[in-house]
Amino acid sequence: MAAGDESDCRGAKVALAPSVGTPEPWRHGEAVATIVLGAQWGDEGKGKLVDILAADIDVCARCAGGNNAGHTIVAPVGPDQAKKTFAFHLLPSGLVNPKCTALIGSGVVVHVPSFFEELAALESQGLDCTNRLFVSDRAQLVFDFHQIVDGLKEVELGGSSIGTTKKGIGPAYSGKASRSGLRVHHLFDHENFAQRFRKLVEGRFKRYGTFEYDTEGEIERYKILADRLRPFVIDGVVYIHQALASGKKVLVEGANALMLDLDYGTYPFVTSSSTGIGGVCTGLGIPPKSIGHTIGVVKAYTTRVGGGPFPTEQLNDVGVHLQDVGREYGVTTGRKRRCGWLDLVVMKHSTLINGYDSLNLTKLDVLDDLPEIQIGVKYMVDGKELPGFPADLEVLDKVQVEYVTLPGWKTSIAAVTTYEDLPTNCKKYVEYIEAFLKVPVRWIGVGPGRESMIMK
Repeated sequence: MAAGDESDCRGAKVALAPSVGTPEPWRHGEAVATIVLGAQWGDEGKGKLVDILAADIDVCARCAGGNNAGHTIVAPVGPDQAKKTFAFHLLPSGLVNPKCTALIGSGVVVHVPSFFEELAALESQGLDCTNRLFVSDRAQLVFDFHQIVDGLKEVELGGSSIGTTKKGIGPAYSGKASRSGLRVHHLFDHENFAQRFRKLVEGRFKRYGTFEYDTEGEIERYKILADRLRPFVIDGVVYIHQALASGKKVLVEGANALMLDLDYGTYPFVTSSSTGIGGVCTGLGIPPKSIGHTIGVVKAYTTRVGGGPFPTEQLNDVGVHLQDVGREYGVTTGRKRRCGWLDLVVMKHSTLINGYDSLNLTKLDVLDDLPEIQIGVKYMVDGKELPGFPADLEVLDKVQVEYVTLPGWKTSIAAVTTYEDLPTNCKKYVEYIEAFLKVPVRWIGVGPGRESMIMK
């Protein structure tokens, strides 16, 4: 980054100008972390940007969520640098960089068997994670009975089903909030753990009826798992602050996205954690002053998985096109994603809360063959524009979305490597987004590989 550009690195709120250079996420010599957050309903492609940035980081940390997240990364590994596809769920995807250390922070909920299954899968593909993967001792534990309860809760909701991944995330966070959960450090006092665990399961039996579950077998299983997990467990607060204080480059990888945030998303069709910038502080135990550049990852259109409102959803040929060309199937669940036009009302709401300094616009190439492209810019109810994204889903059900229509570019951009070489109409689409949100787009995804990212 050129001298004098530092204000642009942190100042997405400055006026946009063609002379603004590519930002350097890391401000050397200062104890700040770069943050990558999902800006819509998840599945925006955060993992790919994390993978690219991971080439120049020391620590990649997860701050919230569990193995309900899903990041797919295509990267070369091994001496022959063969391209392989890695599916990350619980583990930080910065592990693709062999020099990067990964931290699962205190705000994450950890299903220990899945932790080891995912680790084994990565290592079987040639990714050596030895001595570079750690888990905070304050992280909450997810057990198999949480996953059973997750399914029972969905049945209980009936027609109002939220559409969870059935990974037990919600019940684990519920236990955490009610102060009845178990944390990683509890595993290492086996008798105390066993006593607490029995009490937890009995509580679920009383709530949902006695379901099939081998409580004593699980207690013995976790005695073995505790010994396996012990070498990975650290004081996450001390670790992250030592990393920052020593000038290491820290990247925080968000899970899910702002519109699934427990407070600011489409409640109750949300996840059970704080997926925005606030969750970074609470999930890692770092203060706001330790946050440097915040990057919002936004898909060039909109998708969501499961139930819940979706104002710009296209239940027509456009939706099918986006789904098929964009290969919109969940990494974690395999479920088809619902698809629609880009919603800038959602993005404005997301930007207000997370304060993005820059954006990564992903999957722009999926729009290549469309003759025209629409963008949602206003929500109208009874002829009046709503001032923001409504909290009340009854109101949201009534909104009429106002769109602007831009011409498509009708040519493939998959091989384009510079912003200047993008078709004129493609650049107009990007620039419209920038002008509306007053946030610069710095990275543009034009394909699945790590080389298919234009830096603007």
